[in-house]
Amino acid sequence: MAATTGIMIKIALIAAVMVAPLITETAAAATAPPQISCGRVTSTLAPCFEYVLGGGSVPVNCCTGVKSLYKESSTTAARRNVCFCLKSVTSTASPAIIKNAKALPGKCGDK
Repeated sequence: MAATTGIMIKIALIAAVMVAPLITETAAAATAPPQISCGRVTSTLAPCFEYVLGGGSVPVNCCTGVKSLYKESSTTAARRNVCFCLKSVTSTASPAIIKNAKALPGKCGDK
């Protein structure tokens, strides 16, 4: 009987060791912040398009979008995703457009 109990304990320990990584991965996935899609980046910054394309004054709702996107990009992965999206949108932009876009965080009071 003692041998059977020992075997059952070993089986339970092996099962626990095998299941622990799955539980850890599931918990990590459940707590990971959602990725920011390029569509989300574009729609959040849509109020900025007029300024970026033509200059002038920055609309208040543009700054609201910039600040919102900055807050949502709290992880390195999220910031990289936003950067990727912005690079893909601006790949054919003129230097003047790039200059206006780069000025937005400063004009809106963010970094």
